[in-house]
Amino acid sequence: MLNIHNLSIAFQGEYLFEDITFKLGHGDRIGLIGKNGAGKSTLLRILAKEQEHDTGQIAADKDLKIGFLKQDIDFDFGKTVLEESYEAFKDIKQLEAQLEDINTQLAERTDYESESYNQLMIDLNEIQHQYEILGGYNYQGDTEKILQGLGFKREDFTKLTDTFSGGWRMRIELAKLLLQNNDLLLLDEPTNHLDIESIIWLESFLKTYPGAVVIVSHDKMFLDNVTNRTIEISLGRIYDYNKPYSKFLVLRAEMKTQQLAAQKNQEKQIQQTEKLIEKFRAKASKATMAQSLIKKLDRMDRIEVDEDDNAVMSVRFPVSVTPGKVVVELEDVSKNYGELQVLHNVSLSIPRGVKTAFVGQNGQGKSTLAKIIVGELEHDGEVNIGHNVQIGYFAQNQAEYLDGNKTVLDTMIDAANETNRSKVRDILGSFLFRGEEVEKYVKVLSGGERNRLALAKLLLKPLNALIMDEPTNHLDIKSKHVLKEALKQFEGTLILVSHDRDFLQGLTETVYEFKDQNIKEYLGDIDYYLEQRNLENLREAERRTVVETESKVSNKQSYEDQKKLKSLNNKLSNIEAKINSLEKDIKADDLKLATDYDQTASDPKFFDGYQEKKQRLEQLMADWETVQEALDQLNN
Repeated sequence: MLNIHNLSIAFQGEYLFEDITFKLGHGDRIGLIGKNGAGKSTLLRILAKEQEHDTGQIAADKDLKIGFLKQDIDFDFGKTVLEESYEAFKDIKQLEAQLEDINTQLAERTDYESESYNQLMIDLNEIQHQYEILGGYNYQGDTEKILQGLGFKREDFTKLTDTFSGGWRMRIELAKLLLQNNDLLLLDEPTNHLDIESIIWLESFLKTYPGAVVIVSHDKMFLDNVTNRTIEISLGRIYDYNKPYSKFLVLRAEMKTQQLAAQKNQEKQIQQTEKLIEKFRAKASKATMAQSLIKKLDRMDRIEVDEDDNAVMSVRFPVSVTPGKVVVELEDVSKNYGELQVLHNVSLSIPRGVKTAFVGQNGQGKSTLAKIIVGELEHDGEVNIGHNVQIGYFAQNQAEYLDGNKTVLDTMIDAANETNRSKVRDILGSFLFRGEEVEKYVKVLSGGERNRLALAKLLLKPLNALIMDEPTNHLDIKSKHVLKEALKQFEGTLILVSHDRDFLQGLTETVYEFKDQNIKEYLGDIDYYLEQRNLENLREAERRTVVETESKVSNKQSYEDQKKLKSLNNKLSNIEAKINSLEKDIKADDLKLATDYDQTASDPKFFDGYQEKKQRLEQLMADWETVQEALDQLNN
C-alpha cells in the first residue's frame, strides 16, 4: 500500500527524524506515539502529501485514496450539518447535477425520434449506472448512520454548522472521512473532541475498517482497543512493533534490558582484549598477535542501547495566599441555552483544599458549570466565591486563545507583570521551551506544545484554586503523568473536568456526577465512585443508564437484554464489514466491465462470480435489516 524509505526532515538545521523506514499494509491499525514535538503530526502531513520531506522516498499504490483528519481544520460556514457531510461525495453530487440537467431536458423536449433525444437517453442510462456503482442510492442513509454514531441527533442534521463548537465541527470532518471509503486513514488526535459514547463507536468502526489506519493519540485505552501495531518516534528514530501500546511498552523494555546485558558482556570482552593487546605490545615476539587483536576490535560491531527521550516538563503550582474555609458556594444554579436546559437548581459547596472531579457525558453541563464559577456565563441562582480566593482557569479550548502570530516568549512576556516578568524564561524552560525554541511562533507549535504553553501562562497569575477542563487533551503520556503529580502536590483547591480514569485515579477525593440537569455527590475518589456505581470503568459510567427495580425477574430480563444487545451489535458490525468488502469487490468488477468489456465478457467465470457477489450482497443487506429491526425493538 505505502512504502516509506529513508525519510528525513529537518527544521532550523536539526533533524526532526532521519532515515526512517517502514511499510503500511491493508489491515494495519498503527498507533503513532512520541512526546509532543517529536514529529508525529509532521509525519502525517508528509504521508498526506500536504508537506514536503527533505530526503527519502515514498512509494504508494496507484490510485491510493488517503483521508487526513488534522488537529486544526478550516471550515466553510453557511451549510447545514448534512450539506457539509455530503461534501464527502463530490463525484456523486456531480452525477446528481448531471442527472437533474438531463431529466429537465427530457421533460421539456418533444422531439422523441431525434438523434439528440436518443443520445440523452443513452447518457441518462450511463450516468445512472455510474451513480449506482458509486453508491448514489445509499450515501444519504450512510451519512445519517455515521453522524448518529458520532453523537449527532436527527434534529441536528438541518442546523447550520456555524452553531456548533469546534469540537462538533471536528466530528463532521471525521464523518466525511469515514464516508469516503479511503484506503488509508490518517487521524491526528481523533478522540480529543469526542465524548465517551462516540469514542466507543469510533473504536468499533475502526476495528472493522478494511483499509489501513495511522492514529496519533495519547489515549492509552483507545490505542490498546484499536491498534495492532505501534510506531514510536523518539530522538529522530522510530521503533516499530506489531503490538498495541501497552504490549509495545513491555517489549520495548525487554529489548532494552537485552541490549544492556549484551552491551555489558561486549564491554568485558573489549576490556579483556585491550589488556591482552597492552601485554603483547611490550614483547616483540607477540607484536603480530597484538596487531591481530587490534584489527579484531576495529571490526567489532559495537552494541548500542536505544536511547530514551526522558525530557519532561517540570510543573509546580504554588499557592498565593490562604483563602477562606469555603472556596465556592452555589445555590439553585440553573442554565439554559435557548430551549435546552443544561442545569437545574444545582447547589454545592466546595471547601478549601479539596480536590474534586466533575464526571459525566458531554453535554451534561460540566464545562458550563466551570464557566459559571469563573464568571464567564450568565445564569440563574447564586454563585459565591470565598474570601481571598484567586482562581486559575484552564478552559478545554485554552490553546485556541493563544495568538498564532506571537512567539512563545512574547506570549509569556505579554501575559506577565512587573513581579514575574524576569521569571518568564525559567517558567518556559520548566515546560520544555528552551534555547531557540522560545522564538518559535505559536502557529507552528503542535497541539501538545500549545497546551504546555497555555499551562505555563497559568503560572503567571497568583492562584490558590484551580479549575481545569480537560487539561490533558493533546498532552503526551509522559506530560500527563507530570501534570498529575503536580496537581497531587498542589496545596490549593482543585476542580477537574475529565473523562480520563487513569488521570483521575488517586488525584481527587470528591466526585460530582452530572446527569439529567443535576449533580450527585460521591464522597470518595474515582475508584470509590465506580465501586458505588458497580461499574468496571469510567466509560461504562458515562454511557450506561442504570434502571433500578425491586423485581428480580425484571433484573434478570435486563441482564438477558444486555447480552442480546451486545450479540446483535457484534453481528451488525460483522455484516457491515462484509457489505463494505463486497461493495468494493463489485465496484472493481464494474470498473473492469466499463474499461475492458471484450476481454471480461470472454471469461464465463467472471460473470458467474459477479452475479454471486451481487446475490450475496442482497442477502447481506436483508440480514442487516433483520438485525437492525431486532436492535430497534430491543432498544425501544
